[in-house]
Order: sequence, then structure tokens, then C-alpha cells
Amino acid sequence: MVLVVAPSEVERARRTLLRPDGRRTEKVVAGGAQRRASVWAGLAEVTPASDLVLVHDGARPFVTPEVVARAVEAAARHGAAVAAVPTTDTVKEVDCDHFVTTTLDRARLWLVQTPQVFRRELLIEAHQAVGPDVPATDDAALVERLGHPVKVVLGDAQTIKITGPEDLVWAERFLAHRDPELDRGLETRGGIGYDAHPFAEGRPLVLAGVRFPDERGLQGHSDADVVCHAICDALLGAAAMGDIGQHFPDSEPRLAGISSLSLLKQVAGMVRSEGWEVGNVDSVIIAERPRIAGRVAGMREALAEAMEVGVERISVKGKTTEGMGFTGRGEGIAAHAICTLRRIRGGPPRSQTREEKCTSTSQPKA
Repeated sequence: MVLVVAPSEVERARRTLLRPDGRRTEKVVAGGAQRRASVWAGLAEVTPASDLVLVHDGARPFVTPEVVARAVEAAARHGAAVAAVPTTDTVKEVDCDHFVTTTLDRARLWLVQTPQVFRRELLIEAHQAVGPDVPATDDAALVERLGHPVKVVLGDAQTIKITGPEDLVWAERFLAHRDPELDRGLETRGGIGYDAHPFAEGRPLVLAGVRFPDERGLQGHSDADVVCHAICDALLGAAAMGDIGQHFPDSEPRLAGISSLSLLKQVAGMVRSEGWEVGNVDSVIIAERPRIAGRVAGMREALAEAMEVGVERISVKGKTTEGMGFTGRGEGIAAHAICTLRRIRGGPPRSQTREEKCTSTSQPKA
């Protein structure tokens, strides 16, 4: 198998294809600016011992073994074959001003897909016979220019080409319908969290894992990081796992002065163990001071690292209440957070509770 990718993706593709033992059986080559150049680059890596070459678009991920087998069998008999489906729409030819010039007979029209399969020597000859400026939207068109017949075999209407963002939405739904197990990867949940602490003398101020020197700290059993506490509650709430007080009570001596960032890391791990991954987190700090604008980047990085997600999934904002309420009077700081969780494919079934899992895994095995 030869994988043709954008030049910037070659090394990443090679790393992805490495086997656990360090071996790699597939070849990876850089493609060109046009389809023809990419196919030619891949064709150069095909062993001369190959009788047939199958060309397939990576943008068509739902091709079936049955379609591949039909195309290979036809190419072995006729030298060239393409998968296609008959059109069910009326097709009209229009001029440059978008006026209809001809209504085509759809009984004779087929929509060509991939794979397209050819005798190796025939495909090489077809590419070499035309100049680089000759347009060709597929390899069959080049073979047709040689006068060689191309056999059409029945493709699959669901072998769509992933072109735009809306196609990805369709693709996810199609996968879920084809395999209900994959539907669990589409399940999402939302959670909200809130926390507030009063100021206290002689304590450091920590917000979202970042220290603010020369600022009054907050009163609390831990380091009183209201941002981390609000996010913890949002994550636990989305996963229906209670709240931070249940898991880390302020009556527990070992938690005295503990970093709330470490608590967030533990909560994120607990959520993952239940089969969820963090989709995104949005938080807002409500305080007259400190001003956080210059520290937001560090906050986002600290939170992302604790939850083991990309920083692009984390948002931190600061707001004041224009002198109103306990935050406006400078008595303390509050924080709100919301999050989304996404079901990890292969995670615990959503119909199975933690208690049921404990029961089921403790049963003797036959």
C-alpha cells in the first residue's frame, strides 16, 4: 500500500503507520499540486511485480470490500475498471451564462467513484501519453484518451466523498447507524459549576493554578482556587458523579492546603474512568481585583495540562460587578464554569452504573 499525502503530512503519516515492533509495511510519499501528480508519485513506488494498481480516494472512507472486489475482478478481465453508480437526478448541460443547452439522457449517465483499477503498464502509459497541462479529474479519463475501454462496475451510493464540514456530520451519523456501538462516541453532556470564597489575610492567591503575588488570598481548606473548584463541579455534574465536596470534603486533614489544580487533575481522571473526555471548558472569574488579562494564557495552559486536553478547549474570562454585591465590595472572589463531556468510544456503557460495574467485575469467571 502506498499512501500519498500532502508534503507537510509525510512524517506524521509515517509515524502513525509504525507498528508496535517498529516495522512499517506501507509506503508514504508526498503528493503534488494536482491529482495527476499525486497519483504519479504513488505509482512510482508500486513494485513492478504488481499486475494491477488500485487507485482510491482517501476522501471516500466508506468503500466496501464488495465494491473493491468487483473493480479488481473487472480490471483483471478488461484491463481497466471503475466503480460508479447510476444517477437518479436529471442532468442538464448549461452555457457560460448558466442557460440550459441540453438535457442529457440520465439512463446513460453514471457518477464515477473510486476505486479505479488498471493494469499497471496501462496506467503508466496513460499518464506518460499526455502533457502535464491536460486536465483529468480521474485516472480513467487518461486511459480513455488512449482509446482503451474502461469497464464500469456497480459502486455504492454511500461511498460519498468527504468534501465539506457538512459531510463530516453525515459521516458520523452514518457510522453510528451502521454500528450502534459507535453511537456512544457521539453522546455529549453539559455541566455547570460555581464557587466563591472570601478574602483572608496571610494566604497566597491562586486562580486557575496561577499564583498572584502581593494579592490577598482566599479562605479555604485547600488553596481556595475558586476557578478549579468551579470546573471540578462542572465536570462532576456533567458525568453525574456528585460534587467536589463529596469526593474531597473539607473535614479531611490530608487535604489541608492542597493544590486545587491537583484536585482538578484527579477529577478529570475520574471522569475519564467513567468513559468521558473533556470537550471544552468555559470559565469566568468575578472579582474587582486582581486584573487577570495578563495572566489568562498561563491560566489556560495550567488548566489544560491538569485535564490533559488541548489549550484551545479552555477559556478563562474576567468580569467585575461594577461595585455591586460581595465581589463588588471586595469581600471575595467567585467563579462560574461550564463544560461539555463527550463519550469516549469504547468507554463504559452509558446504561451501566459504577455500582453495577463493581458488581459485574467481581463475579467469578467461568
